[in-house]
Amino acid sequence: MAKDPDPNPATELLATGASLDELHLAAESCTACELYREATQVVFGSGSTRAHLMLVGEQPGDVEDREGEPFVGPAGTVLDESLAGAGIPLDDVYLTNVVKHFRWEPRGKRRLHKTPATRHVRACLPWLEAELSIVDPLVIVCLGAIASQALLGRSFRVMRQRGQAIDWGGRTVVATIHPSAVLRASDPEERDRLRAALIEDLSTAARLAAG
Repeated sequence: MAKDPDPNPATELLATGASLDELHLAAESCTACELYREATQVVFGSGSTRAHLMLVGEQPGDVEDREGEPFVGPAGTVLDESLAGAGIPLDDVYLTNVVKHFRWEPRGKRRLHKTPATRHVRACLPWLEAELSIVDPLVIVCLGAIASQALLGRSFRVMRQRGQAIDWGGRTVVATIHPSAVLRASDPEERDRLRAALIEDLSTAARLAAG
């Protein structure tokens, strides 16, 4: 009996020496979970393969889903501004998400973000592991709870442990808030506080990467 094709071929492709471009192309056909059915397209990582920092978010949003690039929506604008505030050039950053398809629910004519489930994270982890293997960043920055817990375990709490240098299998991980938390802040004072926390944690990651 013929073996069914692997719904997520990332590990096999990496073993054959596939490039990021080849992985991206293969991810467009990924059926490891059901999210591909409702998403416009896969949103793979973007940036230099020599980046010292890999920033890992939760999943693409509505704008990212339509454009096919990570962090190009409102949260991406906050992230760009925060990177600039931390003195981090975009050339030194690789941007990606744990989950590569947009999970959403309808609200009238709008598509609202819906938090990915554990099964979606598990289905997508081989893609992230392949990106990590190829880019080999000095420091991984987890943006938000989903990304942090995907790497550091379900008991990890971002607001209690953000900004700490954590060893993760020989790699250094720093967790911080997701840029969308700044956008959701209830008042300008809270927004400024969260933005400052994000910049502080990004600055910590940059210092760690610089040795």
